[in-house]
Amino acid sequence: MRHSQLWLRRVKRKPTAVCGLVSSARRYSLARGGTVAPCYAPAMSASRRNATYDGVRNAPEHMVAEILEGELFLTPRPSSPHANAATVLGGELNGAFHRPLGDPKGPGGWWILFEPELHFAPDVVVPDLAGWRRERVPVLPNTAAFTTPPDWVCEVVAPETAARDRGRKLRVYAREGIPHLWMVEPLHRTLEVYQLEPGHWVVASAHGGDDPVRAVPFDALELEMARWWLPTGTAVVAR
Repeated sequence: MRHSQLWLRRVKRKPTAVCGLVSSARRYSLARGGTVAPCYAPAMSASRRNATYDGVRNAPEHMVAEILEGELFLTPRPSSPHANAATVLGGELNGAFHRPLGDPKGPGGWWILFEPELHFAPDVVVPDLAGWRRERVPVLPNTAAFTTPPDWVCEVVAPETAARDRGRKLRVYAREGIPHLWMVEPLHRTLEVYQLEPGHWVVASAHGGDDPVRAVPFDALELEMARWWLPTGTAVVAR
């Protein structure tokens, strides 16, 4: 999880529902049987208040460290449902958009990064994916952490991180003016697409299951949601 910077505004269609900064967006249920491993191994911890960057710097290598509203959070590396969703989604977006605008091989116009470390003093945030429009950031800086807010962030949500992803992180992203946010839930097989309005998030669209989807700000490309999920019935493997 390390790197990022950007901002955006264009809204293509009327949002369908309104939510507060701590959103409880409409969800689709997975009406199928089967057992899927949890997205994270147990052992997510919130350490002391008034945390400093030393806590991030000294975190164990197998943990992702973030500072949110003054608290240090350590999260273990994700299990396969989370990793698969992030990898496939990131691959789809990278292939089409992580290239110069006008490139014949795709729409282009973005920098798309996996797990960049964002420094929004006093917060240190690591989304699963983030993107900056190249019109705002023509050259991606050579840096370990980014201070320019992205134009889009994506959180791949696990039961263990849901409260933080939908609470503290949404508040930080809204405060920094990030215009687009996606919430992907591999265990529910859902995608929620949010857009920032003054003072609150709105749900632009919600999608579930295996249907192809077009979602702002990447609606130039049809995404294959079915590839994001592990097959139904995937066995749980102890860690």
